[in-house]
Amino acid sequence: MVENHLRATEFYHVSKIGVIRGFHPLLAALVERWRLETHTFVLPVDEVTVTLEDVAHIFGLPINGEPVSGWTNSSSDFVQSQSMAIFGREPVLSGNSKSYIKLGWVRRIRDGEPLDTEESIRKYVKCQIFCMLGSTLFADKSTAYAHAKYLPLLREFERIHTYSWGSACLAHLYRALYRASRWSHSEWTTSWLAKTVARFRHDIDYMQEFEWRPYEGMIIPGELHGHLDVCDTVAPLLLFECIEWQPADRVMRQFGFAQPPLRQARDIPLDLHCLALRGLQLHDWTILHGPWIVEWANRQNTRLRDLHPLPTWDFIPTMEYRDWYMRSFEYMLRLSEYDPQGPAAPQPPAPQPSPQHAVFEPFSRSRCTVAVFLFGQLTQASSEP
Repeated sequence: MVENHLRATEFYHVSKIGVIRGFHPLLAALVERWRLETHTFVLPVDEVTVTLEDVAHIFGLPINGEPVSGWTNSSSDFVQSQSMAIFGREPVLSGNSKSYIKLGWVRRIRDGEPLDTEESIRKYVKCQIFCMLGSTLFADKSTAYAHAKYLPLLREFERIHTYSWGSACLAHLYRALYRASRWSHSEWTTSWLAKTVARFRHDIDYMQEFEWRPYEGMIIPGELHGHLDVCDTVAPLLLFECIEWQPADRVMRQFGFAQPPLRQARDIPLDLHCLALRGLQLHDWTILHGPWIVEWANRQNTRLRDLHPLPTWDFIPTMEYRDWYMRSFEYMLRLSEYDPQGPAAPQPPAPQPSPQHAVFEPFSRSRCTVAVFLFGQLTQASSEP
């Protein structure tokens, strides 16, 4: 019975994923390649990124749905009323923030459910989902608490599956990469990881192959087809205060299309891109981010396939694109030659003044292996001291 209810919420597949473990030096080597302004990794084989397609195949989460958004309210009345509605009792909160609910307490409620009625099964499933949100999908470095802002989205059981949890998960990953890439150049990181990261830097520097379409030929569960249908959209990704952007038109070979010269960049103002929930909160993000939500609602009309791109059969870039890529990122393609004990990290040959906006455009050989690893590791690493 629990399985059927998890399937109804479309959280069944992600609930079957165990602990995702990775190797920290590999994470550091990948984060060095992340470009904040493009949401892509700069590799010798060209730009690549984690996409909605990766989220759908790895986690099985819904993509084609409403944005994960709503109120953030730090008042005790809000947190307690939402907790009573979901868990049937007042919450045990973090000592540092009264908006974060202790997941150990939620698990004890879940495990105490007799599962002998429809109400009991639904409460069990809601507890399980809330724990996954805090420990896997939207985790911070502790993985011990989850924000109360998610509770209103779990109140109506029949509506849980209507939200785009997958796009919210990708927004959270991009935000974590943004923070981790700033952290990755710290003195603590380079001094502690220098010897172990060197091996992975070298392997990435000299990689010659990349699995652009790792999911070809896979048997896809029927419930995922509608979500995969919008995974190539060029659109914003929303998670309450967080706004990110999927640069599908920058990594078109990952969707089986030839990569043309890049178009004009899309700006996201820094005051939106860098928002963090601190202090007293009373915000309705469906209003504050209304224009971005409208763009997400238009996702069916911004898919790569609707632009009639040329298919790629050999995944070899055009000379025009390759020349541009080498001019733009040549300084990042041989990071194994960088001495972390030296005076500075690699820099572009002609650095520009700091932009007023964050700009995004509308290793294994396995792209999906890298995506799994990043989902399991990035949020914790980005909060390291």
